[in-house]
Amino acid sequence: MTTSLSLVIKKILLLFLVFSGLYFAQEFLIPLCIGAILATLFLPFCNWMEKKKIPKGIAVFISLLGLLLLIFMIITLLGYKISELISDIEVLKQKAIEAGTKIQKYIFDTLNLTIAEQDKILKSEQPSYGNMVQVMLGSMTSFLSSSILLLVYFIFLLYYRNHIKNFLVKITPKVQQAEMQEIIQKVATVSQQYLIGLSKMIFLLWVMYGIGFSIIGVENAIFFAILCGLLEIIPFVGNITGTTLTVLIAAMNGADTQLLFGIVIVYGIVQFIQGWVLEPLIVGSQVKINSLFTIIALVLGELLWGIPGIILAIPLTAMFKIVCDHIEPMKPYGFLIGEIVVPKKEIEFVEKIKKIIKIKK
Repeated sequence: MTTSLSLVIKKILLLFLVFSGLYFAQEFLIPLCIGAILATLFLPFCNWMEKKKIPKGIAVFISLLGLLLLIFMIITLLGYKISELISDIEVLKQKAIEAGTKIQKYIFDTLNLTIAEQDKILKSEQPSYGNMVQVMLGSMTSFLSSSILLLVYFIFLLYYRNHIKNFLVKITPKVQQAEMQEIIQKVATVSQQYLIGLSKMIFLLWVMYGIGFSIIGVENAIFFAILCGLLEIIPFVGNITGTTLTVLIAAMNGADTQLLFGIVIVYGIVQFIQGWVLEPLIVGSQVKINSLFTIIALVLGELLWGIPGIILAIPLTAMFKIVCDHIEPMKPYGFLIGEIVVPKKEIEFVEKIKKIIKIKK
């Protein structure tokens, strides 16, 4: 009994040390993890170029250009749509001023605080402009340095991928080297599968939200469709956040109850199609982790690494599951994290959808 308790305490302490290490090493680990996941996305393309007798260095450089082009396209698309909203800024300002005036009147009627007293309280609570500028400059510097590091990791992880793989195989006992190679292959495949599946999902969400918002008459429907689609990067929370922003801005622009209700209906229909049709078709079973541990991973990711942790939580958890599935003592943990067995009726439904798509093609 004492030995068993001692073992449990050791495991808890080890877990605490692991999470402490992840937290304190976040400045090092976040760019490294993002760079590694992006590198696996371009791995098939890089391998294809090398098979065509293109030197490895040039293939990696072309992959880097492809990544930068992809980032540039997303920023340009969002920037173009945001520029279309500039004409609405004055209207939004006026609505915000009107809302602020109503709040001030409510506070005066309820707490008997004059507007001058309210302004004095707000000014005392607000940070100085000097501090705000200092924080902004610090954040920008940190973001730029992390971005440069991310690109550096992307380049060198692609270039030295075989070297790193051989190292991992060499430090593994000979009996388990074949299994280690399989684990490395599956982890890379899971990362690719997640990113490619996520990209397809975002594109289809753009189309569905764009059509839905346009039909019901939402102003700047394409922008809000792009916003809701991109926020799919954050499971569960992302789509709800995008739809809530759409509802709030539409309300500030004077949308009636029917339009606001229509936005919620579009969200519900898109979520139904995404959950029951798109995810089973696009996202592979290897990437699937059950809903409970999806939420746990997101919460832990936010606590440890903030927003980057939320974005990285799902692919890293999926990779951890693959490792657990191939190490005997850790298989129960892989089973716990993984999705439950899909019912036969659901499998048949997905197969019917696949057949319909193949017939149309």
